[in-house]
Amino acid sequence: MSNQLTDQDIDDNIAPKIYSQIYKEKIQIDGVHLIQLKNHVGEDGDLSEILKISEAGFVESMPDFKLAQINSTKLYPGTIKGWHLHFKQNDLWYVIPSSHLIVCLWDIRKDSNTKDSVMRLTMGGGSSQLLFIPKGVAHGAANVTNNEAQIIYFVDQKFDVNNPDEKRIPWDSLGKDFWNPRRD
Repeated sequence: MSNQLTDQDIDDNIAPKIYSQIYKEKIQIDGVHLIQLKNHVGEDGDLSEILKISEAGFVESMPDFKLAQINSTKLYPGTIKGWHLHFKQNDLWYVIPSSHLIVCLWDIRKDSNTKDSVMRLTMGGGSSQLLFIPKGVAHGAANVTNNEAQIIYFVDQKFDVNNPDEKRIPWDSLGKDFWNPRRD
């Protein structure tokens, strides 16, 4: 093999466009946990172990989280479930492995060490994970695929239609292009 290339060996029209992708650890918002789950894949399909509940009703992978309700939501192709947050409720999100979503978190808690931090995660896409979202962290998801996507989410407070603990922030608060996939 020949010697290594240098910048001078690259076409002058292309060289200024070259950059390195950043592989460093991404920002982690205080209190957010991404829990890798077992996904047993076989010739006939797969099986994900999503939650194990203790006899006292607590989620074993999040021992301070007592399950109160399980919900499901569907995102149609090309849709955004924009920013929302809770003042009392913590969420555990599970994106079905056959779905594929961009999930975004924004720490808007005034006294948080990670105030104003934003996390972007890809969930589903064959991976089986639980995402713990603490109260006060705004969250949402974008379905950038041509297929429906499903989120099953577990909460530690029961939904009250007369006094919903769900607040909204305009979907484009971080810019109209925020929810688009980042292309590299």
